[in-house]
Amino acid sequence: MTALLRYQAALLVRSQRWLAPLLLYAAVLAVGVQGGQPVLGSLGVSAAALLPVTAWAVHLCVGQEPPAARTVASAAVGPRRVHLAALLTAMGCAAVLAVVTTAVVLLVSSPVTDDGARAVSRPSAALAGLLAALCCVLLGAAVGALSSRPVPVRRGWSVAAAVLGSLLALVTTGSPARYAVTALVTGSRTGTFQPPVLPSLGAAVLAGAVAFLVCRLAARHG
Repeated sequence: MTALLRYQAALLVRSQRWLAPLLLYAAVLAVGVQGGQPVLGSLGVSAAALLPVTAWAVHLCVGQEPPAARTVASAAVGPRRVHLAALLTAMGCAAVLAVVTTAVVLLVSSPVTDDGARAVSRPSAALAGLLAALCCVLLGAAVGALSSRPVPVRRGWSVAAAVLGSLLALVTTGSPARYAVTALVTGSRTGTFQPPVLPSLGAAVLAGAVAFLVCRLAARHG
């Protein structure tokens, strides 16, 4: 699996298609995160923006191999492992981006509530921000996996499905991503917040189930 991950990562880096989602993410942060703003609200914005970016990264990774190369890799190690490696590569890249962004937001933001009346613990904010970002990465990976091959969705519709799925994952009641981001935004107003542990666990279970399903589909379709 390590060799497959290196192979997928090398393909992604050489293609330079990762620039588009990275620039989109940077643009969202440039608008939504400013130096000196309350830290929890800024962490909520950076975490939420990771969801569609991760879905985009999954689309790039699962579709970046030429058909002949994918056939050879599938014949060598099996289509299920090849597809899983693509999913893990996208998630890994998004997770690294989440860690870096969370660190930057913590450095440039103010550890206070929205009204500036109460202080916010930076270590607690860091933990909550990382968990919220991880939650959004996991759900973004699930959305991307369900809206790209081997799921039988036409190419044009797959993009629309990824956009709609990302939006629903952020606004639907009961969504782990919505709960995690809302906890940060609400905590920024009230000064009381808890790290979104349960939403992150729920997102991990959901992402694992989706990965299992699409990898089985990949094995069935060869």
